[in-house]
Amino acid sequence: MNARVFDGAKSRDWTSVRFADGLITECSKASAAREGDDVIDAGGGTVFPGLIDAHVHLVPGALAQSLTFGVTTILDMFSKPDMVAAAKEQAGSSADVADVRSSGVGATAPDGHPSMMYAPFPTLTATDQAEQFVAERIAEGSDYLKIISGAGGLWPSLDSETITALVTAAHARGLVVVAHVSSAAGLEEVVSAGVDVVAHVPADVELDTALVERMAAAGIAVGPTLATIENTLGEPGGAAVVGDPRLAEALGDAWVRRLTSGDSGTAGLFGRKMPPYSRAEGNVRRLAEAGVTLLAGTDAPNPGTVFGASLHRELELLVRCGLSPAQALAAATSEPARVFGLADRGRVAVGQRADLVLVSGDPLIDITATRAIERIWRAGSACDRRAFVASGAEALQLDAFDAQVAQVVAAVRERRSHVNPRRPTAI
Repeated sequence: MNARVFDGAKSRDWTSVRFADGLITECSKASAAREGDDVIDAGGGTVFPGLIDAHVHLVPGALAQSLTFGVTTILDMFSKPDMVAAAKEQAGSSADVADVRSSGVGATAPDGHPSMMYAPFPTLTATDQAEQFVAERIAEGSDYLKIISGAGGLWPSLDSETITALVTAAHARGLVVVAHVSSAAGLEEVVSAGVDVVAHVPADVELDTALVERMAAAGIAVGPTLATIENTLGEPGGAAVVGDPRLAEALGDAWVRRLTSGDSGTAGLFGRKMPPYSRAEGNVRRLAEAGVTLLAGTDAPNPGTVFGASLHRELELLVRCGLSPAQALAAATSEPARVFGLADRGRVAVGQRADLVLVSGDPLIDITATRAIERIWRAGSACDRRAFVASGAEALQLDAFDAQVAQVVAAVRERRSHVNPRRPTAI
């Protein structure tokens, strides 16, 4: 009670939200409390839906660390079946971690990106393999399909015909299709193929107005992943996360060291001058002005990012690109829920999952107020924000992070010795 409420799309005049048995049962202007309820005085703070990170990659500990920062659902965008199965089992059996959906293995060419981190895994080479590839992903439990477009000339990639065949096969089976892009040319390719979601915003050139308008007309959503792109292009995004005590207080010392070491990004790894980060923000601004749906995602655990905390950085960056705080919050709540068909979450409304965050400020005035977390509930269960740091899950995650970075560095250096790279790549 005594709360401001953002319902996932707009501010409401409610001051009280009641939930029981994991679901929201009442939203009202007056107190919704009933006899026997635990009553929490929000003190004028803001309640909003649990956050959804629309782009991560699973490692041990990802679900627990995400929930620590109010991220109640994560959307994995490339992981092998054993990792996905373990994460879903954990999410289904424990209230102390975020829920998860996954693409499983994405579609790419043999030795294509991201073989450097996940090989061996199934690939394809021709259009007549598309239906089988999609069927196998569904059998493994994939919730949507991920396709890798050309990756900056560093790795082999699928041709346009095969990408289109994959989109057709996935749509025939009712799957949302997400496409990784790393250039404006790749964006044009996947838009023409009819994908539903684009992962990453290109920074190689200014996006063409006609292409942006085509995307808006087609209803294609974009997850810019600025939280990773800023690090890739040489900006100190990791240090910016640690620099806010509201985020740093829930990060262990090891994560603070990694995010402020100066090695948290990948700038310089590709052996040439990188595009300016300002171009990425400019392209997001163009997308927003055209009415393209934007989704908040971090691409964690890419260097310079951390599960949960970096989503709050992504919200800040989206507002810097011209989104209102309400639009940015929608990009991390109701919009990903709508785009990915998660009908039971992303809103504060009767019948929805009680995935809720209470903060002490008003993020509709200052988006960074999402970081002033007082309480988190996942399906009605309260989260212990102190449980992850110094836990076994954190140790496993740190080891996985170090191993992933080492693989990326080794693979890129090997490729760089044989190929003239043209642009950076994120997963």
